[in-house]
Amino acid sequence: MRGSVIGLLAVAAVLTTTMTASAATERSWGLWAPMTGASGAYSGEVSIAATPQLDATYSSTSRSGSVGVISGASTWLSEGTPVGAIYGSSRNQQYLNLRPKADNASSPSITTYAFERATPTSGWAFTLGDIDADAVQILAIGPDGTELTAAQLGFEGGFNYCAPGVAGKPSCTGDAADVPTWDAGSSTLTGNAGALDTQGAAAWFQPTAPISSLTFTFTRRAGFPVYQTWFSAITRSVTGVVQDTTAGAPISGVPVRITDANGTVIGETVTAADGTYSFPSAVATDGYTVEIVPPAGKTSDEPSRPVDLTEQDGVADFSVRDIVPVAVSGTVRDANGDPVAGAVVALDDGTTVRTKPDGTYLIDTVPVGEHSLTVTAPDGYTVISSPPPFTVPENSETPITDQDFVLRELPALSGIVTAAGAGVGGVVITAEGPDGTVRTVTAADGSYSFPELAAGDYTVRVQTPDGYVVSGPAAREEAVDADDVTGVDFALARLGSVAGMVTTTAGDPQPGATLRITGPQGTVTATTDADGGYGLGDLPPGVYEIEIVLPDGFASASPTSRTITITDAGELIEGQDFVLSPVVVTPTPSPDPSESQEPTPQAPSDGSGGGLATTGVDPWPAVGTGAALLALGAITLIVGRRRRA
Repeated sequence: MRGSVIGLLAVAAVLTTTMTASAATERSWGLWAPMTGASGAYSGEVSIAATPQLDATYSSTSRSGSVGVISGASTWLSEGTPVGAIYGSSRNQQYLNLRPKADNASSPSITTYAFERATPTSGWAFTLGDIDADAVQILAIGPDGTELTAAQLGFEGGFNYCAPGVAGKPSCTGDAADVPTWDAGSSTLTGNAGALDTQGAAAWFQPTAPISSLTFTFTRRAGFPVYQTWFSAITRSVTGVVQDTTAGAPISGVPVRITDANGTVIGETVTAADGTYSFPSAVATDGYTVEIVPPAGKTSDEPSRPVDLTEQDGVADFSVRDIVPVAVSGTVRDANGDPVAGAVVALDDGTTVRTKPDGTYLIDTVPVGEHSLTVTAPDGYTVISSPPPFTVPENSETPITDQDFVLRELPALSGIVTAAGAGVGGVVITAEGPDGTVRTVTAADGSYSFPELAAGDYTVRVQTPDGYVVSGPAAREEAVDADDVTGVDFALARLGSVAGMVTTTAGDPQPGATLRITGPQGTVTATTDADGGYGLGDLPPGVYEIEIVLPDGFASASPTSRTITITDAGELIEGQDFVLSPVVVTPTPSPDPSESQEPTPQAPSDGSGGGLATTGVDPWPAVGTGAALLALGAITLIVGRRRRA
């Protein structure tokens, strides 16, 4: 990170460290800048350590709601947890809350951390919390563009930071047995088997290989999905003294610098009056080199020393002495006149020295006679010119100077990967050329570079990261000669998501309803869950039609289809709801027995066209209406006479 915010974060990270029993060893927790952006497109920065500067930017497709940087005042990792036992309590130290892209199993959020420089191989950790009713898959990419193995991720185990008996535990309730499980085959943490929304389930990792990008894919299983991320580091000191063996006393004002495993200078100082120096806080890992620059007229038989801070503080002492005539010196520069450090200069008698940070070298005690010098260029350089042979006269004490070399840096190929106009960090780029295939990873701002390439034709490809599709060509053909090749750019587009509800007119959820989503890649379906919700992720940019398939017994109380558009920004388009109304079925009424029905006249089967045929069921229909009325009258008279009798 090159912004002023990260510079302030790095300083603050040092100031907020927690001291341990050893005065030189410090423990710190990551310091987060405020999260920016909106739901589905958040970003931010985190500073984990200051020396070497261990910073990252992140982008996340997390949805909004209960997300952001949290103070750590009410939830923390106590010293009684496994990670706290090593890195100290995280109480009042910040962490990050994030959620899935949508609250369904098909819309995970993808959060990628792009580190400014590759992480060290020890001395730092990350912890994921509240992994209970959820799952998170972890992907780490090394600086060479290859994926770290599960073993290299350094899974240290699961725990519950609310578990009873944890000293200084947070004010929450948790079960010691409620911890996430780790599947090394898929590099996935999964919460408890019952997908219960509980508290305190966490796991921690100490990676053992350098990382350029770290990606968490977080998926909801049940409940209210949210997860926490902590980063932590341990730093130790490097001290030493520089002695002048000729004078028999310490020497002050000697420049001292320290470089990390990548050869990057991470600290510079000069010796004090007593010859001592100190680099107080460097991440507890291996691969450091401390180097001195002897004063004029002095030389050192061992001007650089390796330092390992993995287990303890480092000590690197040095000695200098007077130069014994006759001395031969010069400078190694590149074609632009810039010094080249680390080049090996050899005298013809087998004596070798390495150029200093300013590109100079010196060989003292060169014997009388004619000599020649050669240089072994560092990786990425080729030799353009070398000095001619020289002669050391007898009885001469005059130094021989200006024995200079010129190198040319091999050309580089570079570009940037963007999505919706912003750089995308952590993307793997490959370049296949005359010497095979090389890989690299984009920096936090999306830029990448292949330095030191041999001349020839190259095929440069972008590997599409999770949550994206390539917008435009995914491969480019480029020719490399003596000059740098720039502008080999690639464009990505984020994948979008859609989510909604299906309810009845009474407001009840409708589970099991089917939605058809038709877009650039054809038609797919989604089914509502027990709460009536549905969701579909990994949708490339384009226009989509969402149509509900009406369940049996329902009609639509809202439009049965709608159209949405997903842009390169990869939106989460929520609220795509449908309302159903139950179909009311009116039953067919049964005949009323009190109502008489006249039969339809039918012609006799013999073709005579005579009177109506008798049905054999009821005698009344067999007679005419008048005869029926006379018969009813006769019955009435008879009944009347009987009642009067």
